[in-house]
Amino acid sequence: MTSATDVLGRSVVVFSQNYLPMSRVNIKRAIALLIGGKAEPLQFSDAPGWQVRSPSVVIEVPEQIRLTVTSAERVWKVPPVNRRELLRRDHHTCQYCGNTKQLTIDHVLPLSKGGKHTWDNVVIACERCNQRKGDRTPTQAGMPLRTQPKAPMHPAVAFAEQFWREQHDHLDL
Repeated sequence: MTSATDVLGRSVVVFSQNYLPMSRVNIKRAIALLIGGKAEPLQFSDAPGWQVRSPSVVIEVPEQIRLTVTSAERVWKVPPVNRRELLRRDHHTCQYCGNTKQLTIDHVLPLSKGGKHTWDNVVIACERCNQRKGDRTPTQAGMPLRTQPKAPMHPAVAFAEQFWREQHDHLDL
């Protein structure tokens, strides 16, 4: 038997009208959307969801809900290339050796060789790797990148990718 506090700690996946997984909300927010008529329950699996009881009503809250109202998508802009955003993208880790100390910004193709200060040419590197690489490309320095640099993606798209990856991994079990 699940306690009330356990249920209130759960979260529900919210899908857009087009069935794109957009985000995860707490169960209280999901109930508000369902009761307000702004969302409808979805049943993708045999999982029953949760029952939430009040003195006068019992609400079945599924693991997924779909918005029924159209909302103007919030405009999301690619953030500017700066230290804070780069650290977030690269998980506060040197993209050459994995170090998490004394981090700097490194241009994959050095500015002196025509490189630009753009998302696909800038990575986080520790001071040691940045100095070792110097004014060369990673290939010339024999220092392969752990991940290919790219601009951050829209949060809803990132959530959808992660959601479907988890669903696929769950099916493989």
